[in-house]
Amino acid sequence: MKKLGTCLICFAAAVIVWSGAPDTEKKTFSWCAVDYAQDAWRNEIDDVCSKPQDAMIFSPDELKNLIARCDKLKPRVEKLDETQRKVFLKRLQLCRDLFLFVLESKEKK
Repeated sequence: MKKLGTCLICFAAAVIVWSGAPDTEKKTFSWCAVDYAQDAWRNEIDDVCSKPQDAMIFSPDELKNLIARCDKLKPRVEKLDETQRKVFLKRLQLCRDLFLFVLESKEKK
């Protein structure tokens, strides 16, 4: 029975080492942090590109911030595989262009 307990402890330790060391800040395993980092760009695009319908009510500073967020995302999206890159770059560019158009029209007034 003692051997079984020792084997289980060794197995559990091996699983933890194999899946990644604990991330002490987030209280998660590092593979979870990697998954989150890979999805962070997607969450950011979803957030930025959910705002065009409200573009006219944003202040010029808010529009500049959204444009900067689009510019910051572009290098990350350019690293994706071809299909994803085409889709997300187009979506990002359309959002950025709309924010820029609204900003320029507000600045002309």
